[in-house]
Amino acid sequence: MKPRTWVILSVLLLVIVAGAVALLRRNGSATSVDVGRVAKRDIFRSYVTASGEIVATRFADIGSSVMGKVVALNVAEGDRVRTGQILARIDPVQARSESEAAGELVSALQSEEEAARRQVQSATASVAQAEARAREASQILARAVKLHADGLNPQSDLDSAQAGADAAAALVTAAKADLDRARQMQAAAGRRVAQAKAGVTRTRDILAKTEIVAPIDGVVSRLQVRLGEMVVIGIQNQPGTTLMTVSDLSAINAEIKVAEADVLRVAVGQSARVTLEAVPGREFTGRVVEVGASALPIVGTGAAVREFKVVVRLDQPDPGLRPGLTCDAEVLTAERTGVLTVPLQSVVLRPGPDGKERAGVFQAKDGKAVFVPAKTGIIGGLDIEIEGVADGTPVIVGPFQVLRDLVDGAPIKTVSGGQRP
Repeated sequence: MKPRTWVILSVLLLVIVAGAVALLRRNGSATSVDVGRVAKRDIFRSYVTASGEIVATRFADIGSSVMGKVVALNVAEGDRVRTGQILARIDPVQARSESEAAGELVSALQSEEEAARRQVQSATASVAQAEARAREASQILARAVKLHADGLNPQSDLDSAQAGADAAAALVTAAKADLDRARQMQAAAGRRVAQAKAGVTRTRDILAKTEIVAPIDGVVSRLQVRLGEMVVIGIQNQPGTTLMTVSDLSAINAEIKVAEADVLRVAVGQSARVTLEAVPGREFTGRVVEVGASALPIVGTGAAVREFKVVVRLDQPDPGLRPGLTCDAEVLTAERTGVLTVPLQSVVLRPGPDGKERAGVFQAKDGKAVFVPAKTGIIGGLDIEIEGVADGTPVIVGPFQVLRDLVDGAPIKTVSGGQRP
C-alpha cells in the first residue's frame, strides 16, 4: 500500500475516533437520576415500631423466707389462685420446735419476773418497817435530849438514844438500797420477758412462712419447683429459690424496646397497635403508660444500639394471652392532615450562603438539578413531611450515590419515575 494511502486512512480513523469521543461526552455529561413527585396527603401519620414481649401488669415472683424441703405443692402451672390461698408448704418441723421453745422460754422468764415483783414488794415492806423504827428512835432521842437538858437523865441515856436513832436511819438507807436493787431486777426481768416475746413473734412468723400463700389474685404463670425439692433463701449477692410466679392477667402490658433514635418521639398517652405471632390476623389497641428514663443494660460485650423500655397497656386483652409471648408494636407518635410529602431519601443537606448546612430537595427542571431549600416535618414510613415545595413538583429521589454528590445546576437525565405517587 502506498504511503499516501496510509496517511489518508490514518486521518479518517482519527476523525472517526474524535467524533465518537465527542458523541460519548455529549451523551455522558448528563447524570442518570430517578424522579418522584411531591404528593399531598389528606392524613399523614408517623409511627415508631419496636418489638418486645407480653407481661402482666401485676405479677409476683414468690420465693421462700425459710429453708427446707417442699412437702406440699397445691397448685400446677396455669391454675387460678386467690389472695391468701396456700400454694405450697415447706417442712415445718424445725420452725415449729423453735417456736415452742421460744414459748416455753417466755413462761420461764415470766416466772422470774413474778419473783422479782414479789421481791420488790418485800423490799418495800422492809423500807416501811425501817422508816417506822427510825421515827420511833427519833422520838426516843428527842425525849432523851429534853430530859438531859432538864437534868433528869444521865449522859449515857442520851448517848444510847442517839446511837439508836443513827442505827435506825442506817437501816432505812439499807432498806431503800435493797428496794432499788429489787426494782432493777424486776425491770431486767421484764426486759428479758419482752425479748423472749419478740423471739416468739419471730419464730411464729418463720413457722407461718413455711406456708407459701398467694399475695395477689391471678394465675400461676410459672412453676419452678417440684414436690420434695430443697429451697434456699437469698444470702447477700446469692438469690434465693423462686418457687413460682403469680400473674394478674386481668390487665396486660406489652413491654417493647425502642431504639434511642426514636425514643424521644414517644410519650405517655400515645396510641399503639400490638400484634402477636401467636394470634395471627388480630390487632390489639393500647396506649403508652410508661417510657423508660434510662437505657436498658447492654447484653454482651459487643457494641449495640442503646434501647429504652416502653410499656403499652392493652385496652382489651385476650384472656388467653400469656406472659412471655413475643409481640410487635406500632406507636402513633404524630398525625398531620393536608400535608405535602416526599420520599425520605430525597431530602439532602447542602451548605447555604452562610456556610451552614440546610435541608432541601433537588427539583428536576429543564434537564438540570435545581436545589430547593425546604423545611421538613414528621417522618412516616419511607416518606417525610415537607414545606417550601409545591404539590406535584418533580424531585430527584435517587440513586443514593448520585444524590450524595449531586450539585445545584448539574445536568441530569431521567431514567425512571416522574409520575405522581
